[in-house]
Amino acid sequence: MKLLLIEDEPAVVSVITRGLTEAGYEVSVAPDGASGLRMALDNPIFSLIILDVMLPALNGIEVCKAIRREEIATPILMLTALGTTENIVMGLDSGADDYLVKPFKLQELEARIRSLLRRKSGVAAPVVNTPVLQMGNLMLNTDTKAATRAGSDIQLTATEYRLLEYLLRNPRKVLSRMEILEQVWGIDFNMNTKVVDVYINYLRKKLNKNGQPELIQTVTGLGYMLKDNNLDEDTP
Repeated sequence: MKLLLIEDEPAVVSVITRGLTEAGYEVSVAPDGASGLRMALDNPIFSLIILDVMLPALNGIEVCKAIRREEIATPILMLTALGTTENIVMGLDSGADDYLVKPFKLQELEARIRSLLRRKSGVAAPVVNTPVLQMGNLMLNTDTKAATRAGSDIQLTATEYRLLEYLLRNPRKVLSRMEILEQVWGIDFNMNTKVVDVYINYLRKKLNKNGQPELIQTVTGLGYMLKDNNLDEDTP
């Protein structure tokens, strides 16, 4: 299993490389953003990319966006000392699949890597193979990845798509923020759950465009529920 580590701090490189090598991974290292981007684009052999945000030449956000522009779907795990909700969302919006704040334990890094590789391989809980998911006038085609509401197309990012699919597969159920993190991001650790709130708000704005009624209900103190009040007037 080949991993690409794009990191400029020698001490961090040493710890990560030694630990992941002992865990059975083959690690290639790039010391700056520019060389890391070249390696990612020229060598489509990596199973996962570990990408620091604060890098010389090109920062991690720029590197991540450039990789995704080339339609390379290799999982990207971002590392950074910046752990605010805004920084996490910025990293995820740039195309990263997960976000780990420094300092971190090597065991947590390894667990995040395993989670992302499981997602990539498609090893997950079985779901009903229904190509079209629907609630009211909202439709999501899981084959084409196309979403529409009242016949109008909805443009979704990869994260927004996964979030909407999860909500549609669990209609009328209260879903906690931690459940959503684990199922949508594949994260088993306590990343700042405010990230969920940010993406729920992103999704709401897109679903509620053109005056469409609210589908994502906030359940105070518990989480969120996808429910069409027009169809479920008798549902508590």
